[in-house]
Amino acid sequence: MRILITGADGQLGTELRHLLDAHQLSYRATDSHDLDITDKTAVQRYFKAFQPQIVYHCAAYTAVDAAETEPGKTTNQAVNATGTANVAVAAEQVGATLVYISTDYVFAGDQHAPYTTDAQPAPQNEYGRAKYAGEQAVQRLASRYYIIRTSWVFGEYGHNFIYTMLKLAQDHDQLTVVNDQVGRPAWTRTLAEFMTFATDHQLPYGIYHLAATGTCSWYQFARTILQDRPVTVKPVTSAEYPQKAWRPRHAVLDLSKTLATGFKLPSWQEALAAFMQEIAG
Repeated sequence: MRILITGADGQLGTELRHLLDAHQLSYRATDSHDLDITDKTAVQRYFKAFQPQIVYHCAAYTAVDAAETEPGKTTNQAVNATGTANVAVAAEQVGATLVYISTDYVFAGDQHAPYTTDAQPAPQNEYGRAKYAGEQAVQRLASRYYIIRTSWVFGEYGHNFIYTMLKLAQDHDQLTVVNDQVGRPAWTRTLAEFMTFATDHQLPYGIYHLAATGTCSWYQFARTILQDRPVTVKPVTSAEYPQKAWRPRHAVLDLSKTLATGFKLPSWQEALAAFMQEIAG
């Protein structure tokens, strides 16, 4: 099986590489230096030469706030929308199955019920709009695809909320974290496992949601992360902690479709505990 990973040096791509290595599966790993996904001709040439059968499309621009203004806005569109369209076209030309990672930011986050896989997207920031454009491109241009929406991603390889909290706790005795944004954290380990689960078990093509079970606010998440540290975590509202990009207030992904496949999802507390133990050595 010829496997191609885009964005292989990123947080998720690195996790996926380690998972495939553990299963002794060979793959071709690319980053922006090896394959510029914004160059349609280069992408098609690469795919034609390698003839991948599975493409794990992890390449993404994830600087949510920077995406609101130039030059981030242009880069965000080029990578997440145009780049994804280029990958979808090339995958279709060689008959490959495409796995595209999307986000809860495609939703407005203004409803209290979880968002199902067929709920109507209504992104409220530039990052979400570009990722949704990527979803639309995959659906329009590819016939064999999995779109996996995820949220609040954390993992060992790269920057994320957990590392930020742990670092801040080293130099502060009090931290403020927003308490009016609710979602589901997702460990890159679980996400990588489901990506391979979908292709290995040849699940029906379409959209899936992947995150840990249970919900929390960023404040609750931070308190649990820092429960053994000598630091006080204080809740604040989003209005008290303004950011350039709009953040969904309640973008909870419905996981029922994923659970129905038989894939086991940990609770966010279980995933966090396992991750913390891992990075502690």
